Amino acid sequence: MALNCAMLTTTREPIPLPDENIITTVDSGAEVILVIPDSPPQGTSSSGGSGGSQKLKALGRIWITDRRFLFTSSPDSSFDSLTIPLPSILSTRFEQPTFGANYLSFEIKPSSGGGLTDGTGIELRFKNQAMFQFVALLEKTRERAIYMKRQSAQEDEGPPSYTSPAESTSSVTLVGDVPVDNPPEYGA
Repeated sequence: MALNCAMLTTTREPIPLPDENIITTVDSGAEVILVIPDSPPQGTSSSGGSGGSQKLKALGRIWITDRRFLFTSSPDSSFDSLTIPLPSILSTRFEQPTFGANYLSFEIKPSSGGGLTDGTGIELRFKNQAMFQFVALLEKTRERAIYMKRQSAQEDEGPPSYTSPAESTSSVTLVGDVPVDNPPEYGA
């Protein structure tokens, strides 16, 4: 099962989008726990949500591009791949539990038809490396993607429309060539 799926090569690497650049990769030991709240039961199209929450766990590889967070799992995992556009990462938290490994927790806005529901959360742990550098890089790349999306939206709007000012209907009383409303000594 692929969630917000990505196209993969035969070596299970994501095929980049046009003009997409890979920022960093984690080649092994990335554990993703995906929590999908109140998902609809399998085989129905109701948006009601009587299926209860799902918790899916997978071990695999991660790619961060200038547009997406990509995860591909090992073949025996509960899901195959996961793709999240960076602007769809709503919030992140770096968790440091008293007992257990540090992890990154984030909530995402699901793409329509991607198999996820609103309120979906992800916990990301690394088995073989520290997370600090990865978290900083993800945050910086995510902020840049959000900025670029806003810039693109502003360019699509175009400049504001301007109208010609209406003809002035004010009347100014002149005494000689000097308006009456001017301060004293103006015409002197």
